[in-house]
Amino acid sequence: MRILIVLPAADHLRVSLDAADVPKRRMLRFSILPLLTVAALTPKEHSVTVVDENVQPLDFDAEVDLVGVSFMTALAPRAYAIAQEFRARGKAVVAGGFHPTLVPEETAEHFDAVVVGDAEVLWPRVLSDIERGALRKIYRHEAPPDLADTPPPRRELMAATAKHYGTTAAVQGGRGCVHGCRYCSIAAFHGRTFRARPVEKVIAEVEALPRGFMFVDDNIIADRAWARDLFEALVPLKKRWISQCDIEIADDAELLALARRAGCCGLFIGIETTSAGNLAALGKEFNDASRMSTRLARIRRAGIGVQAGVIVGCDGDDVGAFERTLAFLERSRIDALQLNILTPLPGTPMFEEFRRDGRILDTDWSLYDFRHVVIRPARMTPVQLQAGADWLYREFYRPWRIARRTLRDLFALGPVAAWLVLRLNRTYRYDNLREGIVGRNPARAPRVTLRDRVLGRLALFADRLAGTGSG
Repeated sequence: MRILIVLPAADHLRVSLDAADVPKRRMLRFSILPLLTVAALTPKEHSVTVVDENVQPLDFDAEVDLVGVSFMTALAPRAYAIAQEFRARGKAVVAGGFHPTLVPEETAEHFDAVVVGDAEVLWPRVLSDIERGALRKIYRHEAPPDLADTPPPRRELMAATAKHYGTTAAVQGGRGCVHGCRYCSIAAFHGRTFRARPVEKVIAEVEALPRGFMFVDDNIIADRAWARDLFEALVPLKKRWISQCDIEIADDAELLALARRAGCCGLFIGIETTSAGNLAALGKEFNDASRMSTRLARIRRAGIGVQAGVIVGCDGDDVGAFERTLAFLERSRIDALQLNILTPLPGTPMFEEFRRDGRILDTDWSLYDFRHVVIRPARMTPVQLQAGADWLYREFYRPWRIARRTLRDLFALGPVAAWLVLRLNRTYRYDNLREGIVGRNPARAPRVTLRDRVLGRLALFADRLAGTGSG
């Protein structure tokens, strides 16, 4: 069979035949690893093509027999449209990924088949069933698959588009996370479990990569013993890498130092909020608001930069939360920010709670990209939440703040880390400018400019003239 595997893109990011220019945001793109892994799981007798709509146009008239689409919630409408187009042309279409796993019944209304959970075991079974003419609607695992047999991803399929990515050298050592954060689709997808590949297989894959690469693990220290073995095996390779993990790495001085010796130069850490009440509501008490600054300082002192994930719009947030958050990020010397508006994803405990309480304002999945307000906040209006989130994002990526961060990290973390921070910060700023993100601080009264005053006087004068004329 001729198989096409597709990663959909949002409207404002999609490359098409009519809009062929690729947005200049390569630092926010890193290897489409799940799709390349599915390609590697495909038996050799089938040919595979991969299309990422973020960097290349999708041809609905392509000569293929089967189309696989992997997608998150915000891309569900686009994925459904893709399925409709290919089904209209007589092609079989299969869905996989986070959204199909968390809402399989809805997804099944648009696709010929849905893979729930990991692709291992199930994807080859789908292909076999198609060839036998016995395709089922939903495929589920009887037990989580063993990742020891997962083959290396087929990175060669990205050869033509590699220049559009921050890196194509991405590795996954393990999947899942042991925490049960109530908003988290990872916890819902993997059921609060962490499964790791054998260290020797991960190292064999890393050895073939350039010096700089990234681990795309959800929480690379979820299994401390496995992480220690991995880091120790990485030390002799003298590589440089980034990954993501929970803030508890700061509590283990030995593991933190070992990660640095193993080549770790940056970590994405979900800080989420500095409010203890908010952390409790999110199911993330282990972040411990009282020790957050201390822990972050330890990580930076170890020579590792921090990109923070932050959520605004929690029930404890009022209109002053945006200023307080910005001040905390500055004090803590955070190197980069991924800002998320509280978004209960379908399939998570938080979504069920908000739906039960009638606080879901919109179920247009395309708005569930963490940049749009889809809930009724507890202590501010939706308009204030949107404005404050946009203001915070814009303020964090002011040019003078980017310059200060870069200069600071040049001395604190070294030239390589400083260069990465500069590139990442500039990309976020480019993204914000491209999307027209401005916002305003809802804790402060709107500033009345001279232009506003002049226009107001002219409007009042015009009203008076109109009133005189009508008399």
